[in-house]
Amino acid sequence: MKSIIIYYSYTGNTKAVAAILAGALREKGEVDTIELKPLDETNSFLGQCRRALKKVRAKLEDVNFGISQYDLICIGTPLWAFAPAPAVNTYLDNCTGIAGKEAVIFTTRGSGAGNKRCLDYMEELLKKKGAASVKRFSIQQLKCKDRAFVLAEIEKMFG
Repeated sequence: MKSIIIYYSYTGNTKAVAAILAGALREKGEVDTIELKPLDETNSFLGQCRRALKKVRAKLEDVNFGISQYDLICIGTPLWAFAPAPAVNTYLDNCTGIAGKEAVIFTTRGSGAGNKRCLDYMEELLKKKGAASVKRFSIQQLKCKDRAFVLAEIEKMFG
């Protein structure tokens, strides 16, 4: 199985979860990762949340939007103001090659308010692009670097 993990991380929490997920998926095959790098982000967390709430799309550094060569597509984002980060919105809008593929979406979050809404939104976008199925999980920020906890959540998701 060939998997890809595409994620955006502002504080390092989503990056930590992506790394743990990559380790788990390597047991099943090849794994590539892409960390999304916005060219136009603000350094203010509140500013980031405002952009997410308005569903702003970020300008990204060069990134491969064509992912048809992968069997499993994983997309991770911090949860900001009930929504994915702007960089993830841009990627979800522009990615191709998802039709018929398995997908995993994940969030890292503080309180979790709006988490279901964020995951539902991401799932809807992937299904519109033809994803065969979408699995999902979420990790509270204080648990993001707890490898055993994150692995247990991943196992529950794959069940």
